Amino acid sequence: MNTTDIRVLVADDQDLVRTGFRLILETQPGIEVVGEATDGADCVDAARRLRPDVCLVDIRMPRLDGIEVTRLLAGPGVVDPLNVVVVTTFDQDDYVTSALRNGACGFLLKDASPALLVEAVRAAARGDALVSPAVTVRLLRRLEEHERTAALPAPVRDVLSGRELDIVQLVAVGRTNQEICDELFLSLSSVKTYLGRVQGKIDARNRVEIAAWAWEKGVVRTAD
Repeated sequence: MNTTDIRVLVADDQDLVRTGFRLILETQPGIEVVGEATDGADCVDAARRLRPDVCLVDIRMPRLDGIEVTRLLAGPGVVDPLNVVVVTTFDQDDYVTSALRNGACGFLLKDASPALLVEAVRAAARGDALVSPAVTVRLLRRLEEHERTAALPAPVRDVLSGRELDIVQLVAVGRTNQEICDELFLSLSSVKTYLGRVQGKIDARNRVEIAAWAWEKGVVRTAD
């Protein structure tokens, strides 16, 4: 094993899913699956013992579900949180929303392409976040149902500057930092600085939480 490898823990109660994820990930340079868990409690124990770079966690597991696993490994109050990517299916929007609020840094469908699985793991390992496009559309449309006002609420305008709102809107619809740079004619360092300010102002820990905040506050809508 190369010391720079991304160390991954895979947790799922289905043998075929775990095996499939392992086979996909271990064909990639710089990724190693260091452990597997068949239920939520074993996942928490293994994660705390192995300290992997990324935990790939099914949302429905025996003993502890993926939401509780995420809360214990990455939730508010965790001193040294781990990077948790939640694996979900189309009919589990409520679970996805809960996992998001408990510290998940990525979401993936079980039928996602191998390339998207690898991309999600690499994004999580570098402290970024990736949300499967299909999950994004369903989740954000659901959040939008609660925010139908035509104009931004005054508190949102008071919290963020115009440029910060521009960037938040682009993050919420899945733009990468480089795409934001190209669209707003900003340098990469400027975008990162703005994102850092936004995280501090709205108490968000990563891009996923910024996106959720944006949709919940009506900063961006599905028309965007």
